[in-house]
Amino acid sequence: MRKLRWFVLPAVIVLIAAGCTKKAADNNDNGQAANKGTVNVLNALEPEENAVLQSISDKSIASAVDYKVEFEQSADFEQQVQIRAQGGTLDVILLPQPGAVTAQAQTGKAVSLEDMGFDISQLEDTFGTYFLSLGEYNGEHYGIPTNINLKSMVWYPKKEFDAAGYQVPTTWDEMIGLSDQIKADGGTPWCVGFESGSATGWPATDWMEDIMLATAGQDVYTKWVQHEIPFNDPAVQKAGELFGDVMFAPGYVLGGADQTPSIAFGDAPAPMFDKPPKCWLHRQASFITAFFPKDAKAGVDYDWFPFPSIDQQGTLFAGELAVAFSNRPEVKDFLERFMSEEVQCAMGSEPGSSRISPNLNVGPDCYPNPVLAGASEVLTKALAGEGAAGFDASDQMPPEVGSGSFWTGMVEYLQSGPDSLKKVLDDIEASWPAS
Repeated sequence: MRKLRWFVLPAVIVLIAAGCTKKAADNNDNGQAANKGTVNVLNALEPEENAVLQSISDKSIASAVDYKVEFEQSADFEQQVQIRAQGGTLDVILLPQPGAVTAQAQTGKAVSLEDMGFDISQLEDTFGTYFLSLGEYNGEHYGIPTNINLKSMVWYPKKEFDAAGYQVPTTWDEMIGLSDQIKADGGTPWCVGFESGSATGWPATDWMEDIMLATAGQDVYTKWVQHEIPFNDPAVQKAGELFGDVMFAPGYVLGGADQTPSIAFGDAPAPMFDKPPKCWLHRQASFITAFFPKDAKAGVDYDWFPFPSIDQQGTLFAGELAVAFSNRPEVKDFLERFMSEEVQCAMGSEPGSSRISPNLNVGPDCYPNPVLAGASEVLTKALAGEGAAGFDASDQMPPEVGSGSFWTGMVEYLQSGPDSLKKVLDDIEASWPAS
């Protein structure tokens, strides 16, 4: 669930660009004409989402071109990428981790956006400089943002919340004050669960990342991700202490902090829907609604607010980037259309995909429910530079840390108590690979 989950061209410009691309291809030395053959899009999406993208592509792209587009979901995605990259049979892949984008660039098999003729400044205007920079390697760009999801969300049972007279907080201090008020009223403020099988602990790393962005800012956050500051830096220590202020406060967390690593993350929000709620606040990404009661209605039974500002407003997100392995004209034409406002809006409006567009020009009216619409507005502002935006840090760190010691270290912290923080951070720092 961690992976769950542009360049805008008006219609007339898209047609002109497609025509120019075809003319250029007609004059290629290899004689390969544009708009012929098939563009394969390999991905690790769920089969249902892959089918939705295929349907949208058939309606919005295939109807306007002569080539075919094939979205191919693979359960053996990583292996297939390696095999096909070596065989030269890859066209486009969709990757949920920036580190994987640069890894593909390092192989020399991926094609840079510069080599394909994309205008980087226009792409930056469409997606924001930060998101586009995540696919940069040796001064060139290899990833086009095509999907994004918001992680900085705090959920609450709206009907009961409003009836109790509680107010949505906008700052950390206000959120702590709300927690104290809920506790004084006889309730338990927080629903928390960090269990996820072999990935247990990842939801706790999201808490740390949210707090790092809201305290240290984007520049320090990026240095942390890239290990330009150590994992036990004072900025990280501060984030851990603030995290502990919620987890270890008496009566704040349902079941207590030490039990959170044994509560499945998908089960954690369920008590929020009891009558009356057994807990009132739950921090988790947009996909958590899949675990809510089937009859619960957004905006009626539940709602959300952005993770509140501390020293500044921070926005944590994850997403997907498209990487090209073929410099054929039809591949570029597909990418231009796939990231266009029209196609991105069509994907956002499809309830079966729950995709949010990183294209800054795709408005909230493209989405089928208020949850996705509201999340898109927060993300658009963050990508445009309003506040500190950060891609999921653990997804960018070396796997020994990001999906290893960081996860297990958070579990140790929660089970051992606040005094263990320094040792936990020291141990994570010691686990960082030497090269």
